[in-house]
Amino acid sequence: MSTENEGTAVPPAPSAPPVPVDAPAAPAPEGQTSQGPGPYGQDSQGQSAHGQGAPGGAAHHGVSSSAPDPSWPPPPPPASPYGDGGSGSGGGWGSSYQQPAPKSGRGRGGLAAALLVAALVAGGLGGGLGYTLAKNNDDNSGSTTVSASSSGGDVKRDPGTVAGVAAKALPSTVTIEAESTNGEGGTGTGFVFDKQGHIVTNNHVVAGAVDGGKLTATFPSGKKYDAQVVGHAQGYDVAVIKLKDAPSDLKPLTLGDSDKVAVGDATIAIGAPFGLSDTVTTGIISAKNRPVASSDGSGSQASYMSALQTDASINPGNSGGPLLDAQGNVIGINSAIQSTGNGGFGTGQSGSIGLGFAIPINQAEYVAQELIKTGKPVYAKIGASVSLDDSSDGAQITDQGAGGAAPVEPGGPAAKAGLKPGDVITKLDDRVIDSGPTLIGEIWTHKPGDKVTITYERGGKQHTAEVTLGSRVGDN
Repeated sequence: MSTENEGTAVPPAPSAPPVPVDAPAAPAPEGQTSQGPGPYGQDSQGQSAHGQGAPGGAAHHGVSSSAPDPSWPPPPPPASPYGDGGSGSGGGWGSSYQQPAPKSGRGRGGLAAALLVAALVAGGLGGGLGYTLAKNNDDNSGSTTVSASSSGGDVKRDPGTVAGVAAKALPSTVTIEAESTNGEGGTGTGFVFDKQGHIVTNNHVVAGAVDGGKLTATFPSGKKYDAQVVGHAQGYDVAVIKLKDAPSDLKPLTLGDSDKVAVGDATIAIGAPFGLSDTVTTGIISAKNRPVASSDGSGSQASYMSALQTDASINPGNSGGPLLDAQGNVIGINSAIQSTGNGGFGTGQSGSIGLGFAIPINQAEYVAQELIKTGKPVYAKIGASVSLDDSSDGAQITDQGAGGAAPVEPGGPAAKAGLKPGDVITKLDDRVIDSGPTLIGEIWTHKPGDKVTITYERGGKQHTAEVTLGSRVGDN
């Protein structure tokens, strides 16, 4: 899974060849033939690794087969065939410009000439009509007035239309520019969370500016504000920034209910793909609860989510922007894309192939509130280390935790429920678990203290246990 990270400068568009207008051919000398014109041319404790998600939601990086430890982060995994940060080899979504095939003398040039002739004919008719009316006016005592036809009235864009939703939502979105202390930076997106000036975005958008970097947020009106990071959660890939000297007229976007979203629902994404601020794209929800593990952009951490999948066009720079429903409610935070390889136009970044992933807003809202309150994320956990190997059989509790830690935390939620090393967790409530990353993503959709039913296999037999989820504060 390729996390679509901050965008880069917009590449110049390829120039198109000029289209000539046919000129009348000169008479050919006697005895010669005239020539026509030529062509013009996890760990469920909340431990994260660069793990792979389940099939259909593959991780951005490969997974480590060693068991993760309750500490953060686990050892870095080997690279996966999906490449790094959206770069890599292979065909991109862009291609170099190709000259058009040769055309006959009566191609587009001929059409332009014909259009020009038509315009002149219309002008002649108008002139003749005016002369006739003027002459009649001289001959008669009456008057004649020629009026232009009506324009058809004003265009109305109802609130439920895409244009109506975009017009209402755009003023509450910002383009974020994050710059690290060494001068490196990129572009992402965020949206107004409250009237106090808090903006919600992705962790990987602002990660470079966390320790002494520079952060700015620009509204579609052109007003630009300095900002600072309030809190960030690498595992969730959620961050909150706050505007300095925030205006008093901020309008927070309305949050929807991501649990009630259905496959086929219309979606509207707002962002700054490749630095093109205030871009609006549309699509549908193409899947729900998609297990996704993606890089945070620095190569040191991974985030896990049970994502909303959409075919709305999402590209680098859309990160952190809102995914809206047809009523304009935020149902997710655009975070990652599945990519086929290197992008076109020399950007070195991959673009949308119609597989975008958003963090469900119900989860992101809880994370944002915790970050605003304490500055640190709070993760739900079961207190057991699980294998991050890509499999379809479930999430197996490892025989040993990383760094020599116990695979099942003594006195933790899993231990209290009777879970042991070697148990393979296959379901969490009604959700099928096919791998460690899938389990982590599902656990993190819950809050500490929630009760869940774990289905697991031991010795070829199936068992169930009720687990009360524990908590872990911070990413480390």
